[in-house]
Amino acid sequence: MCDVYGAGYFYIPGTETCLRIGGYVRYDIGGGDVASFDGARATDHISGEDQGTWQKNARFTLKTWTGQETELGTLKTYTETRINFGNTASSGLVTYNADLDGYVFGGGAQNKGITLNFAWIQLGGLRVGKDESAFDTFVGYAGNVIQDTLVPYGGFDTNVVQYYFDAGNGFSAVVSLEEGYGVYTIDSYVPHVVGGVKYTQGWGSISGVAAYDSAAEEWAGKVRLDVNVSSALSLFAMGGYGTDRNFDHNMYKLWDGNWAIWGGGTYKFNEKTSFNAQLSYDEGKKFGLAANVAYDVVPGFTITGEVDYVNAGDSAYHASYDGIGGILRFQRSF
Repeated sequence: MCDVYGAGYFYIPGTETCLRIGGYVRYDIGGGDVASFDGARATDHISGEDQGTWQKNARFTLKTWTGQETELGTLKTYTETRINFGNTASSGLVTYNADLDGYVFGGGAQNKGITLNFAWIQLGGLRVGKDESAFDTFVGYAGNVIQDTLVPYGGFDTNVVQYYFDAGNGFSAVVSLEEGYGVYTIDSYVPHVVGGVKYTQGWGSISGVAAYDSAAEEWAGKVRLDVNVSSALSLFAMGGYGTDRNFDHNMYKLWDGNWAIWGGGTYKFNEKTSFNAQLSYDEGKKFGLAANVAYDVVPGFTITGEVDYVNAGDSAYHASYDGIGGILRFQRSF
């Protein structure tokens, strides 16, 4: 029966495979300082002045899940494809291009193309394909805020070969061989390597991951504690440490300096409304604060209003700057 995989699954006709189709439609409205990742810049069409403007984005995301029982365990797949339209932090600016010896308009709001965010196959505990790094997924993301990377906690996109082990008594573990992305892609046959362990009980969980970037030849790790204080309140604290002998940043240590910390939680006022907050700080003197209220208007339709603040002190990694902004998000999930 397809119900064993959860709600929404149905048989693909003529097969023993169960399929679920879902996704969401999202609309974001952001305003404020670009340093807070919520605003955008534009060139005034009449005066030519550089000025602030809304950063807006509409997204359609399509997700698929499949499940099938085999003699070697459950065979599963997951895909997630995103299509976006909107502007970026600097897409409305007119800038001088030396190669063209002239000024170029940044393009403003436009279609941003299609991105493949997940596409993996899993048989039993073995997973292969496009995923996000186990350095982030195994211990969990940094809170239920929209801007959870004011102080970044690791790279995401990568192809993986992973194995998950669940002892059934609260202990679980993962080993992940990863390719990386962009400038953090492996440069030889040696993969990036991530390993993690976790202990989960009714009160919460404690987990840790360690990662080796084979291209930068650098190490990084994170430990995390999650506590379910009550049915309404949950809290987390996470700390990260990484080496920087060869490069300031690598696939896993994207924060400034050797160490960084994150903390926050969620408080549910009722079945419809929750408050989420996150604080973060790193050795490079960057402080981030994000807080929001999420309200379920009706089942499947959520409105979230968030305020974000970042303050970076003068350090070896950057000059001082700060910024404050806000995001209003409308999301219909199905």
